[in-house]
Amino acid sequence: MILEHAVLPVKEGQERQFESAFAQAKAIIAQAPGFRRLTLSRCVERPAAYLLLVEWDRLEDHTEGFRKSAGYQEWRRLLHHFYDPFPDVEHYEPVPGA
Repeated sequence: MILEHAVLPVKEGQERQFESAFAQAKAIIAQAPGFRRLTLSRCVERPAAYLLLVEWDRLEDHTEGFRKSAGYQEWRRLLHHFYDPFPDVEHYEPVPGA
């Protein structure tokens, strides 16, 4: 299992529109092969910042499968214009025995 981690810096004043667009985008990513689940959380101290955590079966399910799909193009269209700056995305794997 791979955990994708991204802090999404949404432009101030566009939080509600972002959340509405994300609700649509969630259905797109949920159809991607290797997708397990996701959570989107809003920062208490910085309300325009969101934490996106996505679980994938394998790293390639995200980096190769989803990002090179037609669904990702729709995901981009719905969400990417909300970010300033564009978020860094990192991937994590479980630590055995931790």
